[in-house]
Amino acid sequence: MTASASDLAHCADRAADTIARMARLGTMSASQLATVLRSGADEAAPWVEAAAVHGLVQAQLVWGRMLLEGNGVARDQAAALRWFRRAAQSGDGEALNMVGRCLEQGWGCAADPGLAAQWYRRSAARGHDWGQYNFANLLFDGLGVDQDRVAAVALYHSAASQGHARAMNLLGRCHEEGWGTPVDRAAAAYWYHRSAEAGYFRGQFNHAVGLLNQRRNDEANMWFKRALGEADDAMRARIADILAKI
Repeated sequence: MTASASDLAHCADRAADTIARMARLGTMSASQLATVLRSGADEAAPWVEAAAVHGLVQAQLVWGRMLLEGNGVARDQAAALRWFRRAAQSGDGEALNMVGRCLEQGWGCAADPGLAAQWYRRSAARGHDWGQYNFANLLFDGLGVDQDRVAAVALYHSAASQGHARAMNLLGRCHEEGWGTPVDRAAAAYWYHRSAEAGYFRGQFNHAVGLLNQRRNDEANMWFKRALGEADDAMRARIADILAKI
């Protein structure tokens, strides 16, 4: 389909505006730039785009997320993926992970867990906690890669050691169930507690269940109530049923 004259004019105007903003970025102080970026998403978007075009990797990541979510700009998942790929050329672990995330979920492309695993693996090798967590999930379930729960547990542990709350919870579950590691109730309780303290509702729920099993009802009640803040409907129903019996 051929672009109309008005479409071409709009593109030219936008390109000229982006170039002008790029020029201004070089003259702005750190405080001035911070003020601009703290403004609402609609106001900040042109500046983030200009910084992304200018080659700032972190701006490329923020711009990609804005496009992915439609935050301050029209939602465009394919464009988001292009920006994540561009940022990933730097070897940035977060960018590598976001390319993998798009490929796994089919955001702006056809879903491809095998290809996603390759990007997660690269992110994990960079020590990025989300890359480790996401790669571990594929290894755990055997999605796009051969199932390897021992390797998954090692990656969960690496991410959890960096403070990744979801990885902490799953590491606890692996120790509780003996998935990829020997059953270790003490280790399970430790990681559930860490996940709960980090604010993850599933970790809070699992920690509360452990406390309830120890007849520490008052503490369990507190953690169940904390979990309610972020819990999905299914877990809310489970918590309500448990609280009614305490």
